[in-house]
Amino acid sequence: MHQWRRTPSWPDLELLSATTLEARALFNTPNTPTLHFSTLPRAMAQEFKLKDLTSLSLSPGSKQEVEVDGVEGGKVLLVNTGGRIQAMGAKCTHYGAPLAKGVLTADGRVKCPWHGACFNTSTGDVEEAPALDALPVFKVTERNGAVYVTGDESAIKNSRRQPNLSCAGASAADEKVVIVGGGSGALGAVEGLREKGFTGGITVISNEGYYPIDRPKLSKALMTDLSKLQWRDKGWFDSGNVEWVDGEATAVNFGERKVTTKNGQNISYTKLILATGGIARTLPLNGFRVLGNIFTLRNVHDVKAIVDAIGDKGKKVVIVGASFIGMEVANAICKDNTVTVADMSKVPLERVLGEKVGAGIQKAVEAKGVKFHLGGGIERAEPSASNPSKVGAVILQDGTKLEADLVILGVGVMPATDYLRDNSVLRLEKDGSVQTDENFQVSGLKDVYAIGDIATHPYSGPGGEGKLVRIEHWNVAQNSGRHVANHIVNPTQNRPLNIPIFWSALGAQMRYCGNTANGWDDVIVDGDPAEAKFVAYYTKGETVVAMASMGRDPLMSQSSELMRLNKMPSKKHIQDGVDVMSVAA
Repeated sequence: MHQWRRTPSWPDLELLSATTLEARALFNTPNTPTLHFSTLPRAMAQEFKLKDLTSLSLSPGSKQEVEVDGVEGGKVLLVNTGGRIQAMGAKCTHYGAPLAKGVLTADGRVKCPWHGACFNTSTGDVEEAPALDALPVFKVTERNGAVYVTGDESAIKNSRRQPNLSCAGASAADEKVVIVGGGSGALGAVEGLREKGFTGGITVISNEGYYPIDRPKLSKALMTDLSKLQWRDKGWFDSGNVEWVDGEATAVNFGERKVTTKNGQNISYTKLILATGGIARTLPLNGFRVLGNIFTLRNVHDVKAIVDAIGDKGKKVVIVGASFIGMEVANAICKDNTVTVADMSKVPLERVLGEKVGAGIQKAVEAKGVKFHLGGGIERAEPSASNPSKVGAVILQDGTKLEADLVILGVGVMPATDYLRDNSVLRLEKDGSVQTDENFQVSGLKDVYAIGDIATHPYSGPGGEGKLVRIEHWNVAQNSGRHVANHIVNPTQNRPLNIPIFWSALGAQMRYCGNTANGWDDVIVDGDPAEAKFVAYYTKGETVVAMASMGRDPLMSQSSELMRLNKMPSKKHIQDGVDVMSVAA
């Protein structure tokens, strides 16, 4: 097994979570870029006995992890949905979480306890991000006082399977899907198209200089090793008959159905998916645009620059913005550097998590040595006395001087849609995003979709009421890509409801599901955020519209499924002490 390389030797695992399996997985679980689309000859299926199991007595709605005799480290998950017992891979294909600790639903889904990846219990297919690979499923039989599964030994060991994909070459008469952007949404669209049997041409245009990466690890762990960050490699795309174009889209001619790149290439399409993601915001204040060692964090190049600037540690780092990016970076580098966070809010993450939860998280991060200057604005950046070309301090509006060897900006992102700004056909929203319908089809344009950070779309989850929202989550982007792929192949099929999910490394792992873009008027907190063990339910009237938790797995996964199924307890029920985990999903 490949090991994640730390560059440099920090951050230590304890910065993310002291001893948890998940924290180790963040650094040590390699991505799987070697799985190709092409269907290779399969090993002949064998029958394996399940250890210490004499009968299939699993009750409906239950799941059980069982060891497999004769397979070193081999385990399967037995699930009973609707009275049918099925055997499948035991570990989530994202970071390897044990699915036995996840959530099983009556409509045949098993959900990871960590990050919301979801799989179909009958087929093993991916139902929701962030998983990319499906789970293997195995025939299970009972005879003579023992239980057996039939399958490939490698599938049992790896708890993942190659997708069954049709990858025939496309002729000139076939449809051609062009995807502008190379991130989470683009990868979800590519995988979804091929999995659903689309055999036309697929072209991806990306200006990042690498194949899709596990972007959340950039801020959570400041990883820079591309070979380990990339989810898929060149061979994977080649084997799926996917053309990858390294270039920047500069214009789209919707009438002629062509995308123009910076080098003058014109790429034709029959279907177009706009998935260009976000651009990190900067500060239009004195010094911030001219001094060196002031960084944003959005891609691998940014992280490499930050890592190089920190060098041998012991640096004074000022982080402007108590956002999730800012807080994650502070958490990742504070052990060996002097870190100060400055923000206008009263507490970190106030807009999303509220004052009580934000204050608790602030205490937890302060205990690691991070200093905070909150409730005031930034005035300017001053040059260093020893090197006037680089930053030496950040001056707050109250006159406070924060000395800095480097500054990291975590002040949000904006839609990367400059290539559409002067388009005469498509009108951007005020924030630069693209308005779509519930299927992510761009309003007023045929065969054009927008997904991920650039898409403003109707939200129908709890409290959403179909109002337009723009959600900057990794899972949302990948899920929207998969849905667009399905809509291209099966245009009459209704879009399933996916509840937005994200997670953050804030000393411990925080989970969040739902959406508060349309407001919340109360929060019910059980536990202590400062101790990294709590759950917070965000309510609007009697409706729980979102929840956040630390140290309470799989409560986030359970809540997201109850929200999806319209079974989430009301505010009053939660105040009365209803156990959310006891509600059948």
